[in-house]
Amino acid sequence: MAPWIDVTQFEHLKASGDLPSPKGVALALIRLIQKEDVSLAELGKLSRADPAFVGRLLKAANALSRQRRRPVGSVHDALLVLGLPAVRTLALGFSLIGEHGQGPCQGFDYARYWSHCVLYALAMQALSLQIRCAAPEEAFSLGLLARVGELALATLYPKEFSGVLQQMAEAPEGSVFLLEQRAFAITHRELTSSMLENWGLPPVFCEPVYFSETPEEAHYPQGSREFMLVHVLHVARCVADVCLGGALERPSLMGRLLGAGAVLAIEPAMLTDLCAELLEQWTEWCQLLELETVSLLPLAGGGSVPETAPVVSIPPPPVAVQAQPAQRLSLNIPQHSQALRVVVVDDDPGTRLLVRRVLEGVGHQVREAADGLEGMQAALEFRPQMMIVDWMMPHMGGLELSRALRQTKIGREIYIIIMTGQEDEECLIEAFENGVDDFMHKPIRGRVLAARLRAGQRVIRLQQELDRDRDEIRHFASELAVSNRRLQEVALTDALTGFPNRRYALERLQQEWSASVRSRRPLSVMVIDVDKFKHYNDTYGHDFGDTVLRQASAGIKAALRTQDVLARMGGDEFLVLCADTDLKAALVCAERVRSSVAGIRLRAGEVEMKVSLSIGVACRVGDMQDPAALIKRADEGLYRAKELGRDRAETSQQEGCAAPLPAS
Repeated sequence: MAPWIDVTQFEHLKASGDLPSPKGVALALIRLIQKEDVSLAELGKLSRADPAFVGRLLKAANALSRQRRRPVGSVHDALLVLGLPAVRTLALGFSLIGEHGQGPCQGFDYARYWSHCVLYALAMQALSLQIRCAAPEEAFSLGLLARVGELALATLYPKEFSGVLQQMAEAPEGSVFLLEQRAFAITHRELTSSMLENWGLPPVFCEPVYFSETPEEAHYPQGSREFMLVHVLHVARCVADVCLGGALERPSLMGRLLGAGAVLAIEPAMLTDLCAELLEQWTEWCQLLELETVSLLPLAGGGSVPETAPVVSIPPPPVAVQAQPAQRLSLNIPQHSQALRVVVVDDDPGTRLLVRRVLEGVGHQVREAADGLEGMQAALEFRPQMMIVDWMMPHMGGLELSRALRQTKIGREIYIIIMTGQEDEECLIEAFENGVDDFMHKPIRGRVLAARLRAGQRVIRLQQELDRDRDEIRHFASELAVSNRRLQEVALTDALTGFPNRRYALERLQQEWSASVRSRRPLSVMVIDVDKFKHYNDTYGHDFGDTVLRQASAGIKAALRTQDVLARMGGDEFLVLCADTDLKAALVCAERVRSSVAGIRLRAGEVEMKVSLSIGVACRVGDMQDPAALIKRADEGLYRAKELGRDRAETSQQEGCAAPLPAS
């Protein structure tokens, strides 16, 4: 456990039995996954006992495999896509949602808490695809549980924690950690980190969570995995804050998000688009998890909003901005038309009416707004190509509106004309420095306005042409990337069996070897030969030999664990990599593989025959210099199996190598 955490206090809380913990099927799944020889069939059978969990598991797997040609439709496939560590953590998170959707802490908003956690998880998943500091499925689980310490305090001390929340509401500038330390002798971030570690999450995840709210306190080397995780967690939290923030607080929340993203060199446009995309996913997940959702501003065409509802001023989520750029322009006037979508923002109704008449007189679509806040919302819903805004307005002036718009992707594409009665050069320079494209003096004259519009139209047309060129390049690059991935997949896949080939196996073995050396954890391999394969080929033909290989490889795969890697090395030889597996466990797995294939029966004409395997097993020990030495030791076991009559698994090592490994 991290040195900054009070172990004694956490153990005391743990012993009370009141900490949030998994129940029912989720608890059984977590315990089953801890077994080394657990099979997907066992996990699938247990998962089906909870239909709600199955639905959420399939949803998570499909969300993480959008590039697959076929959707994930079975529990077995979902388990394969997600992997056992992610399934364990998702079961934990989903169980906590079911058990703690409501609670006794009156000052703790359970609905908002879980909505924030879902957004946090989705943001972590999306960011991990860009930053690559964790697997997307692990990042999703980590985001879902990153605030569990707050839930724990609300569960353990409902009345006292409600008082702490009230104090923070009255004095937001105070330190919640100091208040919690005084009240409970432990903070929610200490509880979160301790609970995650107690549930079996790797330390590389547990420690960064502790610093996720205050990344400036972490002292990890810049560029290290821990450094990246701390800041990705912080950015994801800020994204969730923006999505749930109200209209008045959103500008400051967005500024904090952009500052957090700058540490990781994340473009502001990406963060803005991410907020928009997550709203759609958030709604789907809240329905799936049966959460009591908080009110958010409907997207374009979405009806009314209660006066008390928090307003999220972000654009409607596009289906796929990069892959389908045309959808972003689907509301545009046809390219050959000169008509524009224009928003007029002014607190004077007379000025708005005058400008509207001029604009509609030449065919433009017009929407009005009485102040900067309404103007921002109109811009994000109506997506205008031009905005005409007044300098001086209540709530939010023209310059503030321009600055806020330029922080969003949509706003950077809008041509902004500001109306002002000031003629001072310094004021006009200030306007241009804040993102304004042009200006007009009040009172507005129709002919001058028409001339300004024509100038703006020329700029907008050039921008549209540039966007089309950029979209074509992006589309070409996307197709090229897909082609490259397919070529890489072909280069690393055996055509006959569909499993990885020798090249992939040797590269993966080198990776697992390095990880085993660093972590000082065991690594085992199996070298497998199909017995009398040459006899099959010579007697019954190569077609029958190919059938033997396909059936044998399928039987081997069916008997392996999810984390094991099977590859065809060539001919009738296969290699299996078993990470975090000592010699004893590897021999058990090898015997399961042998038995699985021994049950296969094949027919060649009138003759029925069975297929058998000889398997050599070896485990990494300290005197091995490289992966080749490990394979050689497994080969020795294979030769021994053949000498002893085939159809067996053997090793040339003593089972004592299952002891802790020294580093090489």
